[in-house]
Amino acid sequence: MTVHGDTRIDNYFWLRDRKDPDTIRYLEAENTYTKEKLQHTEALQAALYSEMLGRIQQTDLSVPVKRDEYFYYTRTEEGKQYAIHCRKKGSGPEEILLDCNQLAEGHKYFRLGAFIASPNHRLLAYSVDFEGDEKYTVRVKNLDTVELLADEIPNTSYTLEWAADNATFFYTTLDEALRPYKVFRHALGAKEDPLIYHEADERFTLDLSSTRSRAYIFININSSLTSEVRYLRKDEPTGEFRILLPRVYETEYDATHHGDSFFIRTNDGAKGFRVVEAPIANRAKANWREIIPGREGITIESVTAFQDYLVTEERHRGLTHICIRDMRTSAQHSIEFPEPVYTAELGANAEFCTKLLRFHYSSLVTPASVYDYNMETRERELKKQQAVLGGYDPQLYQSERIYAAAPDGVEVPISLVYKKGFMRDGRAPMLLYGYGSYGISIDPSFSSDRLSLLDRGFVYAIAHIRGGMDLGKPWHETGRLFKKKNTFTDFIACAEKLIAEKYTSPDRLGIMGRSAGGLLMAGVVNLRPDLFAAVVAGVPFVDSLNTALDASLPLTVGEYEEFGDPRQKEFYDYMKSYAPYENVTSQAYPAIFVTAGLNDPRVSYWEPAKWVAKLRAVKTGDGLLLLRTNLGSGHFGASGRYEYLKETAIEYAFLLDVLC
Repeated sequence: MTVHGDTRIDNYFWLRDRKDPDTIRYLEAENTYTKEKLQHTEALQAALYSEMLGRIQQTDLSVPVKRDEYFYYTRTEEGKQYAIHCRKKGSGPEEILLDCNQLAEGHKYFRLGAFIASPNHRLLAYSVDFEGDEKYTVRVKNLDTVELLADEIPNTSYTLEWAADNATFFYTTLDEALRPYKVFRHALGAKEDPLIYHEADERFTLDLSSTRSRAYIFININSSLTSEVRYLRKDEPTGEFRILLPRVYETEYDATHHGDSFFIRTNDGAKGFRVVEAPIANRAKANWREIIPGREGITIESVTAFQDYLVTEERHRGLTHICIRDMRTSAQHSIEFPEPVYTAELGANAEFCTKLLRFHYSSLVTPASVYDYNMETRERELKKQQAVLGGYDPQLYQSERIYAAAPDGVEVPISLVYKKGFMRDGRAPMLLYGYGSYGISIDPSFSSDRLSLLDRGFVYAIAHIRGGMDLGKPWHETGRLFKKKNTFTDFIACAEKLIAEKYTSPDRLGIMGRSAGGLLMAGVVNLRPDLFAAVVAGVPFVDSLNTALDASLPLTVGEYEEFGDPRQKEFYDYMKSYAPYENVTSQAYPAIFVTAGLNDPRVSYWEPAKWVAKLRAVKTGDGLLLLRTNLGSGHFGASGRYEYLKETAIEYAFLLDVLC
């Protein structure tokens, strides 16, 4: 391949052809090899699976969400892989709306996409994926007769929204690169659906949402840097979507509705976003009224309106805050949280005229908890905390946050958790997790599975590196495009800090990342293989330069704003300098466990397969190198909850085998 006068040879390009029988035979052979190399850990895998399963309340119930007279919830039953979606009208009998176990019968993979009842609660529109390729098929169920309607729409994305007439809904379809790019209107029973909107710019994707007021449907049009919203009244389903604000390059915004206004969250005039009120009748900038100004060091991550309150999610120094503003008095307050390191986020809030705000809370030691918070009295009620069977006691565990100095002097946060009694003598095994892309934050939350490591003496840590949004929008900006290498050097700095402070040592340090976090894993082991003993790279984005040069692949064009467009020489040269596949060299690598999904539309299976093949050919030393491809799933691995635990048990067994 010759690009910009630079010629490269790709010896494993042939693995891209999944129709070639040799490709499947190759992946199957790698799976067999992995199974053989981990055979001695099968008893440990079984023990880990039993432990993790033993902590789960297998027959369980979610907290019901009130919408009009109905309470919607999901429940699980012991021995069944998938959730059962139900509702009750008031205190009436249970109605089973959708049993995903029945839908999944006969399929290796199952995932539910859209799940939305019509405004009158008599119809259910839902979508399903049986391959893991994220192409969903929409079906409609009559909840009075429990019969499926004839309507069936393939090749759709996740989102769908009903109009107020209970007979019309809007949905998005996918182009050849699996980009949601068109919106259609469907009238029940219709044979053809009119095209409502077509987004021709390949950098942008579409999704649909409704305002909490239930007055409007939004088409949300987003790239990594720019956004546009189009709106339509729900009671005018055949009307025309209007542009809320015209798109402006590198200006992002979204909106919520209240009365005669849209409340808009925008980075126009505020790097960390601000909130303005814009009259629906005249949304021109001259008519804006600033409600919440931009503030240094704070990023506003969402805004949502209730009848009497405006609620924002904000990020201060890496921690999320839920802030409430009384629309009547302009008084403001934040919900207080007790722990130094935690995760808090809004839950399902289906009602508009309510004083109750549902939010979710957890930390590295506190199981996932659902609260209802009275925005007027400021009282909170714990509705449910995740049950952790087997006598889990949070008082036995300790979490903390420390900081590592990056090469440019920036302080990078690290969240840690371990069992009390842990000695900082450098002998403890550690699992360090990282991601660092797309402005996605990796917040410190609870995992009952992780207890199987903590109880065996592990320290678990999260490196809140640049490229994510962990410390706000600037944190993302300084970890993308020509600053992408900060992501790798931040992670290495975190590892060095943890070693220097004797939380662990290089021969006891394992690292883990998935997808773009797999890019991170591969990048840092190319740079500092001596620093780590074990690596778990899940569906890793490792052939990043070649993928970015192929605009026919899913996500490629949309990611130019994140990683750069290598059709431009300066980006080509920079990406080539860190792209993991291009930078595999003849050196000793740590033990590496790699996963892939044959039907993965986000990171094609051949990326991890090619990376492993190249590593096998050129690496030195005797570090274990394993590739495990799920031949019946996509980016998110096994879809059933029991199969997911089995995959986790394999990864943990690998780590324990190498590090302990």
